[in-house]
Amino acid sequence: MKYLKDYRDGDRVCDIYLCKYRQAAVTKNGKSYLNVILQDKSGTLDAKVWDPNSAGIEEFDAMDYIEVCGDVSSFQGALQISVKRARICREGEYNPADYLPTSQKNIDEMYKELLEFIAKTKDPYLKELLESFFVKDKEFAHRFKSASAAKSVHHGFVGGLLEHTLSVTKLCEFYCKQYPMLKRDLLITAAICHDIGKIREIAAFPVNDYTDDGNLLGHIVMGVEMVGEKIRTIDGFPHVLAGELKHCILAHHGEYEYGSPKKPAIMEAVALNFADNTDAKMETFTEILQNTDQTDWLGYNRLFESNIRMTRMD
Repeated sequence: MKYLKDYRDGDRVCDIYLCKYRQAAVTKNGKSYLNVILQDKSGTLDAKVWDPNSAGIEEFDAMDYIEVCGDVSSFQGALQISVKRARICREGEYNPADYLPTSQKNIDEMYKELLEFIAKTKDPYLKELLESFFVKDKEFAHRFKSASAAKSVHHGFVGGLLEHTLSVTKLCEFYCKQYPMLKRDLLITAAICHDIGKIREIAAFPVNDYTDDGNLLGHIVMGVEMVGEKIRTIDGFPHVLAGELKHCILAHHGEYEYGSPKKPAIMEAVALNFADNTDAKMETFTEILQNTDQTDWLGYNRLFESNIRMTRMD
């Protein structure tokens, strides 16, 4: 099969992909069409079915594997497929493993790195807390290693949550060396735990969509609940330390308008917010550049609130 990331403007498509999303829509002229997102292990690509009632378009739903034929074109700096024919595929025509986007980094090696950070933790209470999640709880460890960090935007792939968490932890380790006033064990523990609620917020692949609790509560609240549940099993866990750790998690989005229940009130929370924001934005920009065939200006991007472009090499 040809992976979605390998298509370029002007290419012809005729292959099997997972229909990640399907929604009926209407043009300004009142003509019905379908918005579709196709997925394989390399990522996703927008598609449009401009004539859904034509004989070549079979009925299909989200999460169906479909064979699509059509043309690739560039629209506002991003590729999309104009689908001419589509049919639902039968089991045996496809390998599901080809349709799960996966981290380009080795998942087991990343998890080993994360465990090394845990092993270096000196505070006995924080170390026991981390080990209760990442060492002793095998089900949690399995879900954490396979989870994505987002439905879309950044790290939306198998291993994405682990990759993002490790990157944030490494940034926090740098901050600790640069700013000695930071309490290393508190900050590293907060970095490792800041997004654990996402294993409950976002359903596993291939769904990779918000759960009911994800929509109702969100990963920040659920993450604090998970940490609180574990803390209550650790005899003598200091009350003040528990509050500081929970605060870092609650404040890691930095601003109320970004979904943060609290704004950073301690130095470690500020550092975690910066580390989280840095990695999220760098990965977002990386994925934008990887998923376009443009070599210059890419147009306005709402996430960066700017007209963005490739870095020129000359």
